Amino acid sequence: MALLACTGDDPSVDSVPAKPSASLTEVEQRILADPTNPVLFAERAMFHERMDSLRLAENDWKRAIALDSTNATWRIALGDLYFRKIKLLDAEQRFQEAIALEPDSTEGRSKLGEVYLMQLRFKEAMTVANDALRMDPLDPKLYNLKGWIHRTAGDTALAISSYQTAVERDLSYYDAYVSLGILHAAKNDPLAMEYYNSALEVRPRSVEALYNKAMFAQEHGSDSTALACYATIKEIEPNYPLAYYNTGYILLEHKRLIPQARAEFNKAIEMLPDYTQAYFSRGLTYELQNMLDSAIFDYSQVLRLDPGNTEAAQGLSRMQAKGKKVKVR
Repeated sequence: MALLACTGDDPSVDSVPAKPSASLTEVEQRILADPTNPVLFAERAMFHERMDSLRLAENDWKRAIALDSTNATWRIALGDLYFRKIKLLDAEQRFQEAIALEPDSTEGRSKLGEVYLMQLRFKEAMTVANDALRMDPLDPKLYNLKGWIHRTAGDTALAISSYQTAVERDLSYYDAYVSLGILHAAKNDPLAMEYYNSALEVRPRSVEALYNKAMFAQEHGSDSTALACYATIKEIEPNYPLAYYNTGYILLEHKRLIPQARAEFNKAIEMLPDYTQAYFSRGLTYELQNMLDSAIFDYSQVLRLDPGNTEAAQGLSRMQAKGKKVKVR
């Protein structure tokens, strides 16, 4: 969100750039020289947010608002910060204040709808979304919000309709494509792949879209597509354990390439030492090759991390039936 100052006709007050070009030190020096300039506090708030110093950012947004109480954009920015901190009542108040300041703006209503949605206040969320759409019936973000509301409320058909309208309004709407993919995947509908592909046309290096596409392909008999997606994920994000685990799963369960599968599980465990499913699957590879002591170790690791894991307990029982002394939990 670009945070632009709304300062009326005062030419001495500049707009806040979306990405401040000055350094934090420079902004602080300017504040010392001009301590009643609200734009400078807004600019410093943005620096603090980018450095995840949310308490300092909150203080600066409050100071900017105190110096210019007519600026709706800054109230939205403070509301966004509260939303990020899951302080929903505070966020709601800031967004309502922004709406009061700019009744014809859709942004405050859109943000308020998100707060209501997080509180599962579906009727109120939909009301403000529809109010905003009456002001701007072409805004794809508002249809995406309606899709989110319907989806959370459990109405898949209306969610799909809203997301489809969002992408009709904006053919590059990545989030709506991903949501459509997920909803169609839940129905085992092949259209899911088309939506994931559309998302990847917008963001070719999206790990999220690649992973979702890979999982749908894996679950519907397209191992080559899934493996290609996981390989791309590894190139983009080399420390992504799910890509290694799922590659190993396909190699083990679908292709019976046991040593190759184990190598993938090894990498997943290196990246995520508490990855119980990777330990279990690696244990299976050892068991299949009669490397029983190693299998016992991995099944035991699973039970250490997840004492109620029945698959690992059954694995140890199999080891015991083969004459190994193990502690079966």
